[in-house]
Amino acid sequence: MHRIVSIEAGALKAQLRRPAFAHTWIEHEATAQHEVAERLADATIAIVNKRRLSAAIIAGLPALQMVAIAATGYNNVDLDACRARGIVVSNVRGYARETVPEHVFALLLALARQIGPFHRSVAAGRWQKSEQFCYFDYPIRDLAGQTLGLLGSGTLGQGVARIAAAFGMRVVLGEHKGAATCRDGYLPFERLIREADVISLHCPLTDATRHLIGAPELAAMKPTAILINTARGGLVDEAALADALRARQIGGAGFDVLTEEPPVTNPLLAPDLLDAGNFILTPHVAWSSREAMQTLADQLIDNIEAFVAGAAVNRVA
Repeated sequence: MHRIVSIEAGALKAQLRRPAFAHTWIEHEATAQHEVAERLADATIAIVNKRRLSAAIIAGLPALQMVAIAATGYNNVDLDACRARGIVVSNVRGYARETVPEHVFALLLALARQIGPFHRSVAAGRWQKSEQFCYFDYPIRDLAGQTLGLLGSGTLGQGVARIAAAFGMRVVLGEHKGAATCRDGYLPFERLIREADVISLHCPLTDATRHLIGAPELAAMKPTAILINTARGGLVDEAALADALRARQIGGAGFDVLTEEPPVTNPLLAPDLLDAGNFILTPHVAWSSREAMQTLADQLIDNIEAFVAGAAVNRVA
């Protein structure tokens, strides 16, 4: 009988059905990193989200046959160690195809139309004291006619492109940074950085993409450009971005991710930045609409059932 252990159940608010085969189900609302090995000691199937499964941890889990990742990203699992043991690793895909692109535009619209600064000014009494029916303290930009540069053109990038087209934006795709050649339909990375009015990141975090956007790229961007990151925190040099925002070197940034989550210290958590009006930070919730979480939960159990039936799907290892 399979022993299924879920170590981060609190990271998913959805109806999680139990698999249709004989099993034991153990669920932990949250698990500290140092508790991972102990809690998975007898598991044949581990359900994880963000906790690391290192080679050392995997070596100490002799019963483990499958890792079911309750997310799309899998850089927290040592895939080589799993392959060496014949452990199947599956992730969930496509569940956020609507919710993440919508969050991208929530951030973008809030920045372009200065929703936060105007709201705070009304709360402070500015409108009530105005001599006119309105005031123009913060410049508003339309999205129509703006160039949106996408770095990452998978499911989520394509979803952002569809919404952008409805707003009348021009969408361009960026080639890999440092690529020797440029694919048809793509702009060289450096040119996209220079020309885009909005840059939205939809890349996985790898050694090649870490600090994809750093001080040189921020310096090359338009002074009015907006940077949106709903992908991974490590894609951007956060200290360099903090400096650029303070200097008003770019128009603004909207982030849903940070390098360390939950964050303890981070340059982007500085109170002056969070109050400045040109930066919006949300706590990694772009993926988490009710509809998306239920789709994720259903696919997670589908993956487990397919593995037990001998036809594993959505494999990354």
